[in-house]
Amino acid sequence: MFVPDQQENQISIVAGFDIISLYKNPDVAYYGATIGRFANRITKGTFTLNDKIYKVDINNGPNHLHGGNKGFHAVDWEVLEINEHTILLSYLSSDKEEGYPGNLQVFVRYTLTDNNEMKIEYSAKTDQLTIINLTNHAYFNLNGIGNGTILNHVLAINADHYTPVDETLIPTGDIISVKGTPFDFRHPERIGARIDNNDLQLKYGEGYDHNFVINKKENELALAASVEGDLSKIKMDILTTEPGVQLYTGNFMNGNTILKGSHADHRRSAFCLETQHFPDSPNKKYFPSSLLFPDDIYKSTTLFRFYN
Repeated sequence: MFVPDQQENQISIVAGFDIISLYKNPDVAYYGATIGRFANRITKGTFTLNDKIYKVDINNGPNHLHGGNKGFHAVDWEVLEINEHTILLSYLSSDKEEGYPGNLQVFVRYTLTDNNEMKIEYSAKTDQLTIINLTNHAYFNLNGIGNGTILNHVLAINADHYTPVDETLIPTGDIISVKGTPFDFRHPERIGARIDNNDLQLKYGEGYDHNFVINKKENELALAASVEGDLSKIKMDILTTEPGVQLYTGNFMNGNTILKGSHADHRRSAFCLETQHFPDSPNKKYFPSSLLFPDDIYKSTTLFRFYN
């Protein structure tokens, strides 16, 4: 993705690779991927539907992460439609793939609008009761990939609450106020201003790797977050119909992966804002439901808007 800065220079703002095979490497951290069936973590890879226990891959410590070892990030999608503005992709996830129940037909449409926006529209249907939580895992640096850390980017998140986690990054089930914590981004603040505070939650994630509860109505396309690159002055708004957004500040990037342009993935050189249902929601009864029934259609929209 290339976005012009104030001098009309085209800035490459999304981390990725020059070789498509690298995207399927299980050791690569989901750069730019569509994530499914279930984005984020499921505690101990276990959930229950209709009194039946389902077990999915354990691929992140003791937990399940981002759909498993061969989640949607690691499969080939069929192109159903393509033109200069849009591409429509399809994938059939078979019953018991990675342990999930039901044959799930998934569609993802990417659209470039005439308003400097990238729109991602997800839809899916199933033949059995299942769970679903789709997102995109783009890594952004609004100063340009390879242009240092993202710690001086200025971030605002439209959230009064967030979901704290345990030491394995599974939500405790609580929903708590951001007020008086390093998680208060209700007013614009540098990403790095408090990232190394002596805070147990930040220690668990080695920085920010937490879900924020967006201030919005159910299914409303609403502002989740706004970010500005401190050098480029490129601004990005993220709007979504999802109830949550995960801020991840590249804490586990380690410089060992070479990205496009021969740039290494140095620690905190990119950030993610993953729109989503809450992590581990199948096991947290007070979280928004991630159930998909055979008679229903899953729909979700996320919009990335750019300006300077």
